[in-house]
Amino acid sequence: MKALVLAGGSGTRLRPITHTSAKQLVPVANKPVLHYALEAIADAGITEVGIVVGDTQAEIEAAVGDGTRFHLSVTYLRQAAPLGLAHAVLIARDYLGDDDFVMYLGDNFIVGGINDLVSTFRAERPAAQILLTQVANPQEFGVAELDDGGRVVALEEKPSRPKSDLALVGVYLFTPAIHTAVTELKPSWRGELEITDAIQWLIDEEYRIESTVISGYWKDTGNVTDMLEVNRLVLESLEPEVSGSVDRASQLIGRVVVEKGAVVRGSRIVGPAIIGAGTEVSASYIGPFTSIAKDCRIIDSEIEYSIVLPRASISGVRRIEASLIGHDVEVTPAPHTPRAHRLVLGDHSKVQISS
Repeated sequence: MKALVLAGGSGTRLRPITHTSAKQLVPVANKPVLHYALEAIADAGITEVGIVVGDTQAEIEAAVGDGTRFHLSVTYLRQAAPLGLAHAVLIARDYLGDDDFVMYLGDNFIVGGINDLVSTFRAERPAAQILLTQVANPQEFGVAELDDGGRVVALEEKPSRPKSDLALVGVYLFTPAIHTAVTELKPSWRGELEITDAIQWLIDEEYRIESTVISGYWKDTGNVTDMLEVNRLVLESLEPEVSGSVDRASQLIGRVVVEKGAVVRGSRIVGPAIIGAGTEVSASYIGPFTSIAKDCRIIDSEIEYSIVLPRASISGVRRIEASLIGHDVEVTPAPHTPRAHRLVLGDHSKVQISS
């Protein structure tokens, strides 16, 4: 069994971060989201992985390499344009051959991994096995309709009028039957080859499709709100560790990680939080659910419930929260400008100004 990991796409919902960085490499607890996906695949006993890449191929390759660090053998598959999930399967046909495979969206995060899912699929081998979860906004996802017996009867991509609140989670398992399905597709109204249409084709042709409704934690980390929530969740399981330097004037409360080479002076850090290698924190407050990446500078500032990417600098700022701060960013106080009121008042006016 192989894995097909999708790491292309433009990440429009994470702009401006994704103007210069792949969305799959935005870190959660100082580790790229894509790395969590690869670790889950390796834990499930899969060793061969094809990664579908686009314009950010060089960055993805630099972050993953040949897969050795994950105990994987990685092959990169170039997708000229993000033309849909089924299109990714289409271009991966030669790589996948006649093997079963799991397709994993590289910006998705699933707590607990995929071991049980893969084991069940290997034992039962339906043509497709999908994961579903209840969502409040099904019109933003692929949606499944089940009959009274829980069997999948219809799928639709981002419907304006959803027939259920069951969204497809970004992990799918397929036998080679899916290759016939994707060759039968035409682009949807979005101009893409939809994986939901491919699975619907299998349903219409009476292939066996299995679904599992999960109650555990899943997030599509495609926007800042979800990124921060996943960061919070991962930090909840943090084990405290201090490998860097923390002076006596500083206070670490709760689960705090200070990585090797980091320096904390005269600061208060309330966990769960992680301070990356080579980062300096001085005369500052770092609040819960905050990840500070490597080689950052946090000076005389306050920040919590945020993600700070490498080499960012925050100096003299009160207060930052619920923020995603990109690579090499500088955040400083605005220059003081005298306040004034410009008035053009008619005769007999009465004006009250709060100063």
